[in-house]
Amino acid sequence: MLNRKLKIGIVVGEVSGDTLGAKLIRRFSEQGIDAEFEGIGGPQMIAEGFKSYYPMDILSVMGIVEVLKDIKKLFAVRDGLVETWTKDPVDIFIGIDAPDFNLRLSKTIKQKQLPIKTVQYVSPSVWAWRQGRIHGIKASIDLVLCLFPFEKAFFKQWDVPAAFVGHPLASQLPLENPILDAQTELGLDPHQKYIALLPGSRRGEIERLGPLVLDAANILHQKHPDYTFLIPAINDARKQQIESLLATYPESLKAQIRLMENTSAESKIGRQVMNASNIIALASGTATLEAMLLHRPMVTFYKLHWLTYRIAKLLVKIPYFSLPNIIAGKKVIQELIQSAATPENLAAEIEKLMDIEAAQIQVMQHITMHKQLLSGNSEDPVTAVLALVQ
Repeated sequence: MLNRKLKIGIVVGEVSGDTLGAKLIRRFSEQGIDAEFEGIGGPQMIAEGFKSYYPMDILSVMGIVEVLKDIKKLFAVRDGLVETWTKDPVDIFIGIDAPDFNLRLSKTIKQKQLPIKTVQYVSPSVWAWRQGRIHGIKASIDLVLCLFPFEKAFFKQWDVPAAFVGHPLASQLPLENPILDAQTELGLDPHQKYIALLPGSRRGEIERLGPLVLDAANILHQKHPDYTFLIPAINDARKQQIESLLATYPESLKAQIRLMENTSAESKIGRQVMNASNIIALASGTATLEAMLLHRPMVTFYKLHWLTYRIAKLLVKIPYFSLPNIIAGKKVIQELIQSAATPENLAAEIEKLMDIEAAQIQVMQHITMHKQLLSGNSEDPVTAVLALVQ
């Protein structure tokens, strides 16, 4: 046990990272470890006493081409953190997800020979694409905290220190998960049928994918007027953005759409909406794992800038984009990527899941994978991190 106060830097770039960061801070506290935390965090981390030098949204940029527009700003943020930690170093830097930013920050920390141990929490998807990054990770990261057991096995092949710490959601979300309880929590009519539409939580994602889900909803509404559509809005800015998109759609559709605004400090409206829905249509990302662990039938989609997609296609080493399919090693859920992500295709895939048997087959596969994630021999992330400085 350390006999001094630890200083830990953390950087997150989106809501899922903020959730992981807040849980990690709480775990340090629960284990009686005296530590202070600073860097870039969201509202959940700040509620735990975290000192954030920049707003979390500053890192919310997706894609290769899209990042180029904000590259100067991102470099300025990186350099600002390095300057702060050069004058007053933290003991450990933990980059939570956001690998393109955090790995560069760790590299700079090592290049400047700062006395800081570096950790990457949530393995970059090097096992999936851009495998050349493994050499940079080996040079700049002292420890990778992996959410899935196959990731630790991959890093072992490259002699990169890694610990399988499990996915916190796998143990947090119950195997028994009645939909009626979730609908009651949101004050929804349990006699209604609901379709969750999640185009993403970032401004750029809603710009790109909002029209796709709303056009699909319009198609479905004309054929299945008994379904209500639920769209979560993580904050007021996203709510206003979705409302401005909705303004161009027919009143009959708007009457069947409920925009669900976040009211929790934990930013959990997306999870609540998915949990209360009979079917989920969502942008590919970490939310697909959440939907899987909630045991709800789903279809996923994504569209990138055309050049980003062309580059990514050259670099991807695995056949699937979504975590449920990657974990299963086969197609469990339908993925509509790039040109396949049309309103017509999305509506058709959602319609297939209205069939009880088709939906139940997918749900049973979700439960099987949930049990697999619970059965792994995971390590405590706090213990793994502390081993670096003890």
